[in-house]
Amino acid sequence: MSPAPVIIAIDGRSGSGKTTLAIELAARLREHHKVSLFHLEDIYPGWNGLAAGIERYVTTVLSPLRRGENAEWVSWDWARHYDGETRTTRPAEIVLVEGVGAAAAAAVPLLDAVIWADSSDADRRARALARDGDTYEPFWDQWAAQEAEWLAADDVPARADVHVLNLADGTAPDDVLQALQYLPAVAPALLPELAARRGLQLLAERVEARPEAGRLFAALFGGSPNAVWLDSSLDPAGLAPEAAERSRFSILADDGGRFGQAVRHSSGRTRVSTGQATVTTDGPFFRWLDGVWGRRVLRAPEAYPCEFTLGWLGYLGYELKRETGGNDVTAATPDACLIFAGRAVVLDHAEGTAWLLTLDAPEAGDWLETARTAVTAAASAQVAAHASPAQRASAPQTSAPQPTAPRFAARDTEAGYKAKVTEAQREIAEGNTYEVCLTTVLTAASPAGPQGVDPWPAYLDLRRRNPAPFASFLRFGGLAVASTSPERFLQIAADGRMRAEPIKGTRRRDTDPGTDAALREELESSAKDRAENIMIVDLLRNDLSHFAVPGSVAVSRLCAIESYATVHQMVSTIDARLRPGMPRAEAVAACFPAGSMTGAPKVSTMAILDRLEAAPRGVYSGAIGYFSLNGAADLAVAIRTLVVSALGEGAAELSLGVGGAVTADSTPQEEYDEIRTKAFGVLSALGAGFPTG
Repeated sequence: MSPAPVIIAIDGRSGSGKTTLAIELAARLREHHKVSLFHLEDIYPGWNGLAAGIERYVTTVLSPLRRGENAEWVSWDWARHYDGETRTTRPAEIVLVEGVGAAAAAAVPLLDAVIWADSSDADRRARALARDGDTYEPFWDQWAAQEAEWLAADDVPARADVHVLNLADGTAPDDVLQALQYLPAVAPALLPELAARRGLQLLAERVEARPEAGRLFAALFGGSPNAVWLDSSLDPAGLAPEAAERSRFSILADDGGRFGQAVRHSSGRTRVSTGQATVTTDGPFFRWLDGVWGRRVLRAPEAYPCEFTLGWLGYLGYELKRETGGNDVTAATPDACLIFAGRAVVLDHAEGTAWLLTLDAPEAGDWLETARTAVTAAASAQVAAHASPAQRASAPQTSAPQPTAPRFAARDTEAGYKAKVTEAQREIAEGNTYEVCLTTVLTAASPAGPQGVDPWPAYLDLRRRNPAPFASFLRFGGLAVASTSPERFLQIAADGRMRAEPIKGTRRRDTDPGTDAALREELESSAKDRAENIMIVDLLRNDLSHFAVPGSVAVSRLCAIESYATVHQMVSTIDARLRPGMPRAEAVAACFPAGSMTGAPKVSTMAILDRLEAAPRGVYSGAIGYFSLNGAADLAVAIRTLVVSALGEGAAELSLGVGGAVTADSTPQEEYDEIRTKAFGVLSALGAGFPTG
């Protein structure tokens, strides 16, 4: 008797390419494993024998293989239309079983993974008849009716671990193999394939250029359904050293190319799309993240100054707090959306260079050439943008219809928000919390057509009006995120250095220099704002200490004032060093969500916020950034953030979260004025005003 194998079923309707997929997948797996392959078409007892064939397969093939024993089974003689010879399928490290019904309900307890292959009805019929037209064509409708009846009672696609759209272009086997590595029941058997992945080579090219970033993103990734631009839109020239460091790099990427992937997590379920395959796993997000990130897989190229060496980029939504001590609340948007970027452009604004990064793959050379050309063109556009007025006047001019300014509605009226401030202060007076970061949301409907808000030009206008060190534009299919966040949530360097930079305390900017200076001075001298900031600093010191080298947690800046286009803000910096060997994803989880968006103490205050706000926050209050293949991460707090969710047929919903910290010294009117101030930057870029009432 052999050890029990890993058994993978490849199921799907006739003509979906299951047989070819199984044969090609077996060929790849045989590079490192002993593999057995069984085809259900060899055991069906005739053209009306789907149900009987499934029963034969489970009892005479699958059950003994599951026990690690030889499977002795009777084949079907399709020429004589009768039972044929007895055959043997031997167990192996990996057994692939393919055919209609391979993952039937009776088989599921004996399987380790289920792959569902799909294609359009027209493609399936054409493929099936092209292969077996002489014998199959008279029975196509009969067999299809059996499939339909079986699937109506046994919904295999709904419980499949991996779905693949089989385009018959040769990509499906590699896509499926990459997807299988995310399944806990299968991954241990695929260690050689995982090792090959960890042996990836990073190709890097430095280009001396200052491309116009928006034009470059549009050229390279404008047509990508999933793309991310981590946009340090605040010019680092003339900034204080700390602010200049935060504003040095921009990262532009999509999920294209051989290694590209898209990840969505909602309420304990993670879905990863890789090429034409999609794999679904259950479990906490941070556990999933720990499994795919945190090891130093790639090192930075020589003289490359940025911590990002390709990896995962996107957002973590506030409702992931269910995994870090908060209540389980369901959001309308995914709890996390990420892409895995196997290629990207990194702009170094300090040095005036563009770094082209790609994992070594057959298409890498072509992509580097395309990216190089795009950088050069975008750099020329940047030069043209700084041409003389006469030169700009002679350039071709284009005009686009202007969208109608959206009319936002607030979840809370002014009176309602002030009442919640008072209730938060009651919780403080009773000793249940020290500080409550109360939020609300503004929403608007965006119609289809030219009068609606297009997220891309809206973001370009937003970044022009409100440049910020952690601005970003994210696109995940019908979901777009446009953010001009000034606040770093957490940075983890490849060597283990950690940094958090909470912001607490805000004043508006004024066009009059004297008034503006007075507002800055008012913030700097405010005892209330300093108290808010210091409470969050203490909370973050505690969060970081869980995974830090003892004695390494230090506050290097306390209550410093930084000025941005529309606001002055009070910022502190907490540094620490990650203990060697600690799981980096868990270090992120220990600090999530940002204390500046919850209050203190964090867990009990989140429960108070759930009751007061009575609604999910979604993307807002979460984090936006990257998890790099060298173990580094840099995440911003998702504030000053517009979320655009497609509703179908071109219409969309706009959402803007705003909030502020409530303390014992707060006044309801000042707290309400603060959320108006914080909303101004995004609303003004849309031509909208803060809702009244």
